[in-house]
Amino acid sequence: MATKIRLQRGGRKGYAFYSIVIADARAPRDGRFTEKIGTYNPNTNPATVDLNFERALYWVETGAQPTDTVRNILSKEGVYMMKHLKGGVKKGAFDEAACQQKFEAWKQSKEQKFNAVRDNEAKSKKEAAAKELEAEKKINEAIAKKVADKKAAAAAAKAEAEAAAAAESTEAPAEA
Repeated sequence: MATKIRLQRGGRKGYAFYSIVIADARAPRDGRFTEKIGTYNPNTNPATVDLNFERALYWVETGAQPTDTVRNILSKEGVYMMKHLKGGVKKGAFDEAACQQKFEAWKQSKEQKFNAVRDNEAKSKKEAAAKELEAEKKINEAIAKKVADKKAAAAAAKAEAEAAAAAESTEAPAEA
């Protein structure tokens, strides 16, 4: 039986959500599967992967062939790195403790890179929000100035009209 590690589509139209499954190569995409080993949600930024690492490693070591997308997911999660390191243990290049130490170092460096990218993205969002706020403040100041000028002009016109009315009322009794 040719076993594949592939994605099984779920979710609604325009919002795909995938399960990572072990299935016979002859089974349909969303059909029968042997085991579900995780989920993949490409709708988030970055994409969310929930994977049973031990089972994925087991299936990769037993010869299950992943599709291209699943191979990329497994590689990013470190399944292929662990398979490579376990191959070194089998050959006698290093022991199991060194294998775990190398894997943890790889995982930690990957986590640092991920955090750096996430921090840079958050910083750029914060800067963009600050720029937007500053631009909005300038626009509001300009609007407030126009309103103040308009109110001052209206007050001046009203005062001028009152002064003219007062002047007419003082002139009107003198003529009578």
